[in-house]
Amino acid sequence: MPQRAAILIGSVLFLLSASQSVAEEKAAATDKLVVVTVATHITDGFQRFNRSVHLYGLKLEVLGLHQEWKGGDIARLPGGGQKIRLLKKYLKSVSTQSDLVVLFTDSYDVIMSAPGGPEEILARFRAFEPARVVFSSEKYCWPDPKLASEYPKSDGKRYLNSGAFIGYAPDLYAIVSERPVEDTDDDQLYYTKVYLNADLRSKHSIRLDLLSELFQNLNGAIDDVEIRFSQGPKIDESTADAFLFNRATNSQPLVVHGNGNSKVPLNSLGNYLAKSWHPATGCLTCEQDEKDIEHKKSSQNLVEGEEEVVEIASSYPHVLIAVNVLKPTPFFAEFLEDITLLDYPKGRITLFIQSLVELHSAEVEQFIDDYKSYYRSIRYITNEKEVEWQLRNRYLDEVVRVGADYLFVWDSEARITNARTLQILMQYNRTVVAPLLTRPNELWSNFWGALTHDGFYARSTDYIQIVKNERRGLWNVPHISSAYLVNASLFDENSVNRAYNFRPLSYHDPNAPEKPKNTDKESAPEVDPDMHFCRLLRENGVFMYVSNLPDNFGHLARLETYDLSRRHPDFYEIYSNEIDWRRRYIHPNYSAALLNESIIEQPCPDVYWFPVGSPAFCQHLIEIMEHFGQWSGGKNYDPRLEGGYENVPTRDIHMNQVGLDQQWLYFLRQYIRPMQEKLFTGYVHDPPRATMNFVVRYHPNEQANLRPHHDSSTYTINIALNRPKIDYQGGGCRFLRYNCSLTNLRLGWSLIHPGRLTHYHEGLTVTSGVRYIMVSFVDP
Repeated sequence: MPQRAAILIGSVLFLLSASQSVAEEKAAATDKLVVVTVATHITDGFQRFNRSVHLYGLKLEVLGLHQEWKGGDIARLPGGGQKIRLLKKYLKSVSTQSDLVVLFTDSYDVIMSAPGGPEEILARFRAFEPARVVFSSEKYCWPDPKLASEYPKSDGKRYLNSGAFIGYAPDLYAIVSERPVEDTDDDQLYYTKVYLNADLRSKHSIRLDLLSELFQNLNGAIDDVEIRFSQGPKIDESTADAFLFNRATNSQPLVVHGNGNSKVPLNSLGNYLAKSWHPATGCLTCEQDEKDIEHKKSSQNLVEGEEEVVEIASSYPHVLIAVNVLKPTPFFAEFLEDITLLDYPKGRITLFIQSLVELHSAEVEQFIDDYKSYYRSIRYITNEKEVEWQLRNRYLDEVVRVGADYLFVWDSEARITNARTLQILMQYNRTVVAPLLTRPNELWSNFWGALTHDGFYARSTDYIQIVKNERRGLWNVPHISSAYLVNASLFDENSVNRAYNFRPLSYHDPNAPEKPKNTDKESAPEVDPDMHFCRLLRENGVFMYVSNLPDNFGHLARLETYDLSRRHPDFYEIYSNEIDWRRRYIHPNYSAALLNESIIEQPCPDVYWFPVGSPAFCQHLIEIMEHFGQWSGGKNYDPRLEGGYENVPTRDIHMNQVGLDQQWLYFLRQYIRPMQEKLFTGYVHDPPRATMNFVVRYHPNEQANLRPHHDSSTYTINIALNRPKIDYQGGGCRFLRYNCSLTNLRLGWSLIHPGRLTHYHEGLTVTSGVRYIMVSFVDP
């Protein structure tokens, strides 16, 4: 055999042998390490922990599952002795295995972050030799601060935490057998006293993990840690991972524990840890545990002569949609329309509409008349004297009463325009999940990324990236509002997966301070119902998620700018609620005209005609002006103008007279300027200026026409607000230089033409009826 071939075969055999050796070492490590935890109920936190354990190939033993918890309310008070009793029973069964390493952790607030699997954990543990037991450490001495002085001086300001520890089975069994333990005794106090006993500490070689080499307790250390991501030339789903880095100790802990008040930060970190999210791959867990929702085609045609709906797809879950109208709401008709546009069988929807606002009652009642035969049922309650928590608590009872599978909370500020929202949220298979909704061009959203110590809003490090969709995923957050889906199993008192100390959900805190008597509602302190509801969810161990995976679920309307003293107050919301304003008031073909010049017409030289305003735009603008009613006299003297003189007067009302001046300038910039730049190439003036913006009224008995003139503008727009030959006879515009007349003007279409020198024009006579036009002299 040639020497080169022999070397090659020898190398192959060596690699095969090495590979086999590595595999054997991994198998051996798995056999020598077992993760043990106590979990009496399968909560969201346990499922997250369980996933992280198995993700890294760790062997898991769960103790106490589906047993009654007798260890007290350890989230708030000392307790947890039951964990020691359960662990003792397990350790007794393995106490003869001298080389077995047991890693004990809590489960509801722990995440494994061990990409090296059992080998890495064992290597970290053995680095503590000659120690045979290693406990995690934390900043606070709990539950008895007086014991802090008894700690070895070398431990500095670090104290034992029993939420995670590791050791050889015989030593751990001896430790938990030191003295009897009651279920309600405090487990951390028990282990602390063992550690502080110098003889026992020496006997079992117990050490604390002072530098977070293995364990990271987050309480008091949030500012020390950060998420870092795996790096490499080629990151894919198999190599993408995130890990926790402690800047203070320069370590990468493998077990992350959200002890004490650090549950919320742990949830935020958990959005990334254990192969959950990576910049190179995005969300790695979003499609896990997805639930199939039936997608059979449904028929919702009314049966002739009957009021019921013929509908297929009865296998879809039954959802109660709780529609809440808490404040006067702009564009309320569009809000109701969005409900009807949901791509979900209406026969599987129960609508429960509640309102604290009498203003919208007529619209709701008309909506019910139009759609009551389509939905499973519709119930409507209105009471202006009720408070918000009373309204919200009622739908918690209603979802149980009607036997729904889901509750979908939908406040009137939430504009859900993605028709598949319900199906998408259900498919995530999360207990509570919200669609991401934001105010356009703002950072205001329907979720909080973090909390202050007293439970109010705080901005998480990734909040802006989530709101701006720079990071897409399914995010565990501490607070949601406005729109969210809740699995009705949360309201089932017999559910085996509800935490042992589950507190019934409510929007009212009975311990909140009472509203002072003889004060108005605005000055009385009130506990925010959403805050209380979300706090109960957190305390019950229920995770709340917000999704920004689809391109867009919708947006949030701004309610505080809504001025009911105005005639058609929606018309004034052009920049406060522009998306909804555009939907109602901009012509449906406007966007197409910007893209397709064939829609734009040129009836006269350099005179263009394009759609811009909807019928509602025209009608509401006329009604605003007529409601104001102070039409000018059509005389040359005009005190509204600087100098008091109008050369070619019309009978009109200026936009600034009805409080629409700034809104109209915004309209010119957003909707007229793009068209002007398209049609008159080379002229760019942003923002456009216009001091003369007015609605003209032509009437045979007032002012029926307008003599020939030039406009004081670089260009003029002229929007037809009503219909020739229907609302009025005659009328129109004639450009004298070109002998070109426009008489068949279209509702909502605007003329745009140069002012001053070239386009000398006149207003033709209206012979009957009333003609309205909107005119702006732009860039005078």
